[in-house]
Amino acid sequence: MASIELKDVEKWFGEVQVIKGVDLAIEEGEFVIFVGPSGCGKSTLLRMIAGLEGTSRGQIMVGDRDATAEPPSKRGLAMVFQSYALYPHMSVAENMGFSLKAAGVKPAERERQVAEAARALRLEEYLDRRPRDLSGGQRQRVAIGRSIVREPTAFLFDEPLSNLDASLRVEMRYEIAKLHQTLKSTMIYVTHDQIEAMTLADRIVVLSAGQIAQVGTPKELYEHPANLFVAQFIGSPKMNVLPCRTARGEWQLEGGRGGMFTGATEAVTLGIRPEHIEMLPEGQGACDGTVDLLEYLGADTNVIVDCGGTLGKVTVRVIGGTTLVPGDRVGLGFDTSQLHFFDAQEQSVRSA
Repeated sequence: MASIELKDVEKWFGEVQVIKGVDLAIEEGEFVIFVGPSGCGKSTLLRMIAGLEGTSRGQIMVGDRDATAEPPSKRGLAMVFQSYALYPHMSVAENMGFSLKAAGVKPAERERQVAEAARALRLEEYLDRRPRDLSGGQRQRVAIGRSIVREPTAFLFDEPLSNLDASLRVEMRYEIAKLHQTLKSTMIYVTHDQIEAMTLADRIVVLSAGQIAQVGTPKELYEHPANLFVAQFIGSPKMNVLPCRTARGEWQLEGGRGGMFTGATEAVTLGIRPEHIEMLPEGQGACDGTVDLLEYLGADTNVIVDCGGTLGKVTVRVIGGTTLVPGDRVGLGFDTSQLHFFDAQEQSVRSA
């Protein structure tokens, strides 16, 4: 295991800067996930850590060693890609042990290390099979096993589940979580899927346009987003954001009602998550609207309410089902202990 630290790291492609002064410290044994929209720089940053992309400025430390100028083979890191890249003519055991064979490891030791990795990934019964005889999830486990046998100082995952269907993604999330518990290795994982980030990570790094928007535990990011970008990126359905005004200790929705405001500076946007809104009779709550659409999900239902004007569509999460139908008029009551306020620069407004 090793800690990894990025010190004011930048990446330029010609005149275009894609990574803009990133500072980040990852502790030994920590599971950190890079998440963000397409083009935010998360995969580029991972490839820089791996040494597959050069670093234009700054330092990359692996343990107490400056690895900025080291080639990938010297960094002691293992990379798992979204494509399995398995040798079709080799068995699972041969695929997993290939790097050891290339490094001159003796057959007995090679077999021992492959067997240990296979146990950790529940692949013992598949060691004699070829990749074509495996499911997508099993192939991805083989690709991970190929990295485990090298006993790296850290694992780097570049969207490893993106090629799997929904049920296999759930299965592999479990496998990777259990693997981290077993190996206790440092892991850095890139994904665009916030569910993967929320369920797997010790800490999440949210990236936006080559910069870190916020770093924190899943709970911290969900409950205390530092800015409007993180507030809307983390959470599904995403946070509702509504225009508001604040003055003299009160907030007021544009086209709606208001309440007490304790922020230290003025806010122009109010945020509230769908599960923190209650359906009320029209004329009660923070605003009124017309039920536009129902999304029944089994355990709960998303009710899309059109509040008109500048407020627009508001999503409300209702536990279980509802008797509402499109066209019904409702009032929306906000849990005032769960309100988020953002200023004109889209930064969170903290309480005074």
